[in-house]
Amino acid sequence: MLTFAAASLVLIMIPGPDQALITRSALAGGRRAGLLTMVGGVLGLVVHVGAAVLGISAVLLASATAFTVLKVVGAVYLVWMGIATLRGARRTLREQAEQGDKPDDADEADQGGAGGRYVRHGFLSNALNPKVALFFVTFLPQFLPPDGQVFPRALVLSLVFAALYLLWFSLYVITVDRLGRVLRRPRVRARVEQVTGLLLIGFAVRLALQSP
Repeated sequence: MLTFAAASLVLIMIPGPDQALITRSALAGGRRAGLLTMVGGVLGLVVHVGAAVLGISAVLLASATAFTVLKVVGAVYLVWMGIATLRGARRTLREQAEQGDKPDDADEADQGGAGGRYVRHGFLSNALNPKVALFFVTFLPQFLPPDGQVFPRALVLSLVFAALYLLWFSLYVITVDRLGRVLRRPRVRARVEQVTGLLLIGFAVRLALQSP
């Protein structure tokens, strides 16, 4: 269990689409927005866990066509989010030129249905990532007993992974939020958004080039 927890934490901490989106949300909408995006990511994990337990992920990854469809959809979504982030950076720079370099207040995540949008972004980022499905099909089984009750053990390990995911990104969101006064200065925020947008597009390209 300790080996699984340590390996899982390392995988969670590796920068990826989830971290990029959570950073974007935390800067745009504050701590609540970042946490809502994180919750969406956990819901995406639930989908992968259920699919792995039912064997759907194994079938999906065994089919080159199905794998290609999933990764293309995921890549397109990440590109779309990346472009939206880059456009946001340009808008921030334009507002900075008009108003000066004063910190922007984070938007309220619960206004205008924005809360649901943050959850949806986190969910789609995770649910459409075939690498997460690959994790639960190839990595998780290595810690399951060769015989006996596999489902309870798989459920426990999946809960441990989800708990570590929540712990790490909760601390990450709190850190981003506490640095918010600096990070939300229009010029700094625009640079962070530019880097985040490029990272999302880079993740999309990497995902698109992933072989079945």
